[in-house]
Amino acid sequence: MSAVKVARYKHFSHDYHHVESKYVVKEYKPQHVSLVRTTSGPKFLVRLRSHTVFENTPIKLFCTVEGYPTPTVRWCDINDTAMYTAVAANSHGQASTQASVIVKSKSVPRVPSIKYTKITITFLETFNVTFGKEEDKVTLQCTMTISPNLANLQPEALWYRDEHLLKESKWVKMESGGGVAKLTLTHLHKDDEGLYTLRMVTKGGDAVHSAYVYVEDGPPPVPLAPGAPMDIKIHDANRDYVIVSWKPPNTTTEGPIIGYFVDRCEVGTENWAQCNDQPIKICKYPVSGLFEGHSYYFRVRAVNSRGISRPSRMSEPIATQELRGVPSAPGQVVATRDTDTSVLIQWDPPKQPNNLIGYYIDSCVKGSKNWASANHKPNKSTKFVVHGLTTGESYVFRVQAINELGLSDESQESAPLSVRAALKKPSAPYDICLLNCDGNSMVLNWKQPLRCGGAQVTEYYIDKCNLAKNEWREVNIPPIKERLYKVDNLTEGAAYKFRTYGLSLAGLGDVSDASAAFQCKAWTMAEPGPPFDVTLCEVRDTSAVVQWKAPLYSGTSPVAGYTVEMSKKGSGQAWAGVNEVPVNHLYHKVTGLEAGQTYLFRVRGVNASGAGAASAASDPVRAQALPGTQEIQCGVDAETGDVYLSFESCQMTENSQFAWQKSYTEIADFSKGLVLKTQGSHSTLFFKNPDLEDVGTFSVSVTHTDGVSASYKITAEEMQRMLTLSHEIRNPIIPLKTELAYKILERGRVRFWLQAEAITKAVTYKFFANNKELANCEQTKMSHDVATGVIEMVLDHFTEDSEGTFTVQVQDGRGKAQSSLVLIGDAFKAALAEAEYQRKEYIRVKEGPRFWATPSPVHGALCLITQVANLKKESVFHWFKDDAEVVPDVPADLTSGVCRLPLPMFSKKDVGAYKATISDDRGKDVSQINVSGEGSTAAELAVHCTAEGIMLQCHMKYYTEEMKIHWLFKEAKVSSSERLRIGGAPTMATIEIVEPTDKDKGVFTIEIADAEKTYARSLNLTGQSKPHTHTHTHTHWSTVSSAKHRGKVVGGLPDVVTIMEKKTLSLTCTVCGDPKPMVSWSKNDQEVEPGDQYVIALDSGKFASLTIKGVSMEDSGKYTMTVQNKYGGESVDIIVSVYKHGDRLPEVKPVPTPKRILPPTGPIVIPAAKPAAPAPAPAPAKPAAAPAGSKSPAPPRSMKSPTPPRRK
Repeated sequence: MSAVKVARYKHFSHDYHHVESKYVVKEYKPQHVSLVRTTSGPKFLVRLRSHTVFENTPIKLFCTVEGYPTPTVRWCDINDTAMYTAVAANSHGQASTQASVIVKSKSVPRVPSIKYTKITITFLETFNVTFGKEEDKVTLQCTMTISPNLANLQPEALWYRDEHLLKESKWVKMESGGGVAKLTLTHLHKDDEGLYTLRMVTKGGDAVHSAYVYVEDGPPPVPLAPGAPMDIKIHDANRDYVIVSWKPPNTTTEGPIIGYFVDRCEVGTENWAQCNDQPIKICKYPVSGLFEGHSYYFRVRAVNSRGISRPSRMSEPIATQELRGVPSAPGQVVATRDTDTSVLIQWDPPKQPNNLIGYYIDSCVKGSKNWASANHKPNKSTKFVVHGLTTGESYVFRVQAINELGLSDESQESAPLSVRAALKKPSAPYDICLLNCDGNSMVLNWKQPLRCGGAQVTEYYIDKCNLAKNEWREVNIPPIKERLYKVDNLTEGAAYKFRTYGLSLAGLGDVSDASAAFQCKAWTMAEPGPPFDVTLCEVRDTSAVVQWKAPLYSGTSPVAGYTVEMSKKGSGQAWAGVNEVPVNHLYHKVTGLEAGQTYLFRVRGVNASGAGAASAASDPVRAQALPGTQEIQCGVDAETGDVYLSFESCQMTENSQFAWQKSYTEIADFSKGLVLKTQGSHSTLFFKNPDLEDVGTFSVSVTHTDGVSASYKITAEEMQRMLTLSHEIRNPIIPLKTELAYKILERGRVRFWLQAEAITKAVTYKFFANNKELANCEQTKMSHDVATGVIEMVLDHFTEDSEGTFTVQVQDGRGKAQSSLVLIGDAFKAALAEAEYQRKEYIRVKEGPRFWATPSPVHGALCLITQVANLKKESVFHWFKDDAEVVPDVPADLTSGVCRLPLPMFSKKDVGAYKATISDDRGKDVSQINVSGEGSTAAELAVHCTAEGIMLQCHMKYYTEEMKIHWLFKEAKVSSSERLRIGGAPTMATIEIVEPTDKDKGVFTIEIADAEKTYARSLNLTGQSKPHTHTHTHTHWSTVSSAKHRGKVVGGLPDVVTIMEKKTLSLTCTVCGDPKPMVSWSKNDQEVEPGDQYVIALDSGKFASLTIKGVSMEDSGKYTMTVQNKYGGESVDIIVSVYKHGDRLPEVKPVPTPKRILPPTGPIVIPAAKPAAPAPAPAPAKPAAAPAGSKSPAPPRSMKSPTPPRRK
């Protein structure tokens, strides 16, 4: 038990003497008892101390007393002589202690009043007026700066709703720290509506921000049903009934409320029962029929003519009263230390004792559910000592009361308490040393007590002794908290000794030994004074880190560095230097120690005049790592990208704390993104915003252990590496298989798409056209496929206004990607023309007769030929030349679908614009071709792959019988042979090279001569320029070699397939090519989209198949398979004829169609020859193939479009 007396004095004379007093006596509650012994008389552990004070200065007289039963303390003073006495007494006796108080006249100024640190809080981001709906989740958040941001002076965040302080609950969650205060309303209800205020409270003031939160009614169970009632309260809880009240909901558009239903639910169940059969009209209702001693929840629903509202928020649980019988549960249980195997338990008696007999006490190890009885017969007192406990283990306790009818409910559990001996007084401080002297004062330092007695030593007293007077006097009246003190008002030249006391919760400790005699003479030496507080950390088998504080006296020049000295214990104090070069910081790692050896260390400051006085020696330390010692781990968090330092302590106590330092200075500023997380024996320091300023040595120590500590040095190179890794984790890039591309669909729609390596269901994306975001609607439909990673947008109307840049931004978790496609100029015009064509084709094909193919010349005598479809008997066909009708000798046979216009003797008179028309009552279709002789007669030579080799082609705008054509190779004429096949048509001359070899490398030239002029076109197959009299076109030999590697159809497909409807058709063949080709299928020149009916497969890169499930009459038509890689490919046609069950098998004559050779998709580049290397270079990686039917954003100029010529 502790007793305190406060006295205030008034001065009556010029000297000093006692005056009348006003004093206050305070008796501490039992839970603050310092030391309790069973059945003992009073004993003062800390006795009163005499004080000398100045006038008008309050003082505290403090003493600590023990005894059982608890002694009573009374205070008295004797005849106003300033001698105060505290008398403690109990049934076993009494004890007293005295102290004198001397009042001095006011000769020094009063101690100034305490001024709290001014902490400025500036809100950076605040929450605004918020609108929510019932059952929503709302978060109110403020970010702020705190200046200064002190770890031990953090502001307190208090949240209010309508000036009512909020507390953590099921509905309200609060977070605060790191410059952020957050309030989360987990499940909105109308009761949550109101003015929310955040107060950031400091001792110097507070910062406030407020905003209103509106809560709208949630959707009613039925339309126009009323909103839920509010503010449910329970009154007059009795044995079997309670009274429930509430507030009505607001009815704006709903009909008037008819009444209310009240529901109840017993705690521990989820079964809600309606309490009233008919709606009640007032907002209060007595609920009867409850069970005694049970707890219930209540809620209310409103009723109108349209239906019943949603239920209100349920009330807090309420318990009905029990019959008077067993006692009520005991009150608060408090556990305090007694010995290392016992604990003193005290509790408040029950409010309803009901003929109480006694109490039973139970104990349980913290975290377990194994309760054990501490006594086996009722204990009549409200105190009990529980014996037989395990030292160091944490226990919780509970108490039950008992009477004739039985046991009460258990009390609440006590707070966990670790079993340790009761607090004891600390041992004496030691090693008092002098740090500076100016002739009138001395600055002292000392070491804290080796044994604190179970409580932290928080304050110190100092006594001094003038050796000339040999009298000890107090130096400080109020105790000091630091182990550094300046003793003033000393006599210059006199010699003094000093001693100190440590004070803890257990009382005043033992007095230290007297210091050495210090002469009060001003220091004038040139060298620095001694450093102080030399300590050691990070002790390992062969190393340790020495720390110290800078000397208070620097000499005649600043301290430039420090030298460390060490001595082996038992070596006769033989000191040896550790570092030859002084260090300029206040720590040094000593290496090369002998494992198991004990050492002492001391430090000297060095300035321009030399080394100064040595510090007091450190405590002896043994070079041996603690068992289980761990080092700091440094890395980057794989989830957040934060750089971290992590440490796990090998020792922990209930009072242990982790102290992190940089350059062995405590980290106090956490405003730059430093976050400390500690859990159990594990502590991690996170760098949320790491940069190169965080380079340095970081250390951590664990308090209340045997010196657990460690350090880690982050170098600039390591930090740069971690910064790179952190950026990659925080800003991941989604890898793309294909950049943004486009494809023209039927009806002139345009599909923009890209393909990622992988995406999840949580992927989000945005499409932009010329930096304007597009919405997902009918005009711009957006979708994605998680299985394939394809993200696409279909633009329904592609017009001239669509020219520009299209961009897609993708985000999947933290991963991001962006791709753009530029459609301007010629690329846009080509896309727009294709879209217009597809739009017209769709209208034409779906609504009237149409041409299958544009009029084109055939080999031999010039003849224009076209194909028609979708005809009627009334359909009419006409030929025109220069808008004048041409009637052929043989009328067009529309039944065959092929119409011809022969031009047997083509000459210049036949040059002109030829047009074919087909029309009936459904519409008209026009197709035309221009046979013109304007400009140059022949185009440049072009090379293409064939099934047997390559073919050189020269397209001519017109050809007459007068023209002569010659082919030359290396300027020598060539004639047709088995290897060089010369041929052509009226509009094209060709030469085919069968199975070309290196001998065929060279310049091929075609000469076309008429009566007026000779035209020449050349092509160089060597890829090297060579002077020539004619114009040359240069190409790489790779075009020739590409014929060997292009995609090919090896075989397996029929020309014609006849199948009965509702069967399954499988078209399968073998393909080849290097790299492996891509395969696509089309029907009637429209791409086949894979789905449930159409299954497209390519197994092992060489077995291609198209499976049509449940064929129907609509599946009849021409199917085309295209095989292609970067070197080119082939396409073949298959005619599929479907007939109905029971019909005669149709006779379809196969029309042999040659394989169509497709050119390479881009220029083929073969690297130049290089000198031989020791090992062959690895083959280049094959590029990822784009999905079939895609168009690249910017096709190469040499690539020819597969789209057939436009019909005008």
